[in-house]
Amino acid sequence: MLISELKEPKVISPRQKQIVAEYLQKLDVYIGDLKTGKEDRVLEISEFAEMMHMHPGHLSNTVKEVTGQSSCSFFEAKLVDASKELLLQENLSIKEIAIRLTYDPSNFTKFFKRFTGRTPKQFRAENL
Repeated sequence: MLISELKEPKVISPRQKQIVAEYLQKLDVYIGDLKTGKEDRVLEISEFAEMMHMHPGHLSNTVKEVTGQSSCSFFEAKLVDASKELLLQENLSIKEIAIRLTYDPSNFTKFFKRFTGRTPKQFRAENL
């Protein structure tokens, strides 16, 4: 490899870090609202960007540049964590949890299994 082929390490600005922190904070609030039933619809990255007064592409690109992960990967990880928390509550059926998290029950099972390797029913049985 030639020295001219070496890439300069990217410098992450304080503003970029602030954007990511704000996105994650808004995402936490939104996921919390889903868990408690205060929110009942899926928010898109464009809606988070609008709340933050920026273009969706800028938000997505900044999250990726700062963290190395997509904005969607954070969203999915937080949904999996919320799913696990709700599955540990015996008073909620798996169907109720799916609907609360804005999923069709069969799609929720596929989503959960893709990220955990277990169905919601298996997870619940192993952890209760």
